[in-house]
Amino acid sequence: TDWQSLYPFASRYAPVDGGRLHYVDEGSGEAVVMVHGNPTWSFMYRRLIAAGRDHWRAVAVDNMGCGLSDKPQDYSYRLKQHVDNLEHLLDHVLKLDRINLVVHDWGGAIGMGYAVRHPEKIAKLVVMNTAAFLVPHCPWRIRTCRIPGFGALAVRGLNGFARAASRMATAQPGGLPAAVKAGFLAPYDSYRNRIATLRFVQDIPMHPSHPTWETITDIQAKLETLRNIPMLICWGDRDFCFTQPFLDIWEERFPEAEVRHLPEAGHYLLEDAPDMLIPWIMEFIGT
Repeated sequence: TDWQSLYPFASRYAPVDGGRLHYVDEGSGEAVVMVHGNPTWSFMYRRLIAAGRDHWRAVAVDNMGCGLSDKPQDYSYRLKQHVDNLEHLLDHVLKLDRINLVVHDWGGAIGMGYAVRHPEKIAKLVVMNTAAFLVPHCPWRIRTCRIPGFGALAVRGLNGFARAASRMATAQPGGLPAAVKAGFLAPYDSYRNRIATLRFVQDIPMHPSHPTWETITDIQAKLETLRNIPMLICWGDRDFCFTQPFLDIWEERFPEAEVRHLPEAGHYLLEDAPDMLIPWIMEFIGT
């Protein structure tokens, strides 16, 4: 299919607790690790992988239940589990001792969850439309997907979340181009394969009794250990989900960070403004 020509990378797999994690590992040199969110997968980073692999080692992981990773049905899918999986991949499978981290959406909490466990290993941080702290609010479009029963029907039965994201998460009129949309949706082609899409939505901690509240609180408390690490924040200003209040928190916590705005880009900023964004990231990480 068309989308596969957009993603011409060798698939690699790492066994972790509960299944196999899929990842891409291209090029050589210092590692640049890219962590995606929901409902995307490493396909979102395809242009950055292709541009970067001549200069450094481009590693992009598919979180469990996402992309080409396994999609176990009886699995926790909590933030802590995703951080544990990333840690296992980077520390025990790839044995990386120094990494640059690129994060987006849920990848922010997962990637920063790893970073605060190992601040000494982090060379540079690239942050795009994400949070790694208790969130100021949850958009109604996402809240509705959390309604018991309805959420499972909408997200898993009708693919409402991933399909809607192909329109709402981009600022491109008419949504994503057909081949790109096909690539984003390909791994989520059945009720069974959409389990993580729903679990991520259910894992947003809106109350202290939520099992992931403590995980996020802990990450939030330790963010200051990353304060002296060079950080580039790239922000799609037309994101319906990660809006200005989220960026305000990043800037407050990381006053030294370099902030770049993409006024015409939505949540999928790597789709909406790659020609600006990728050179910025390349320059920041260094070649």
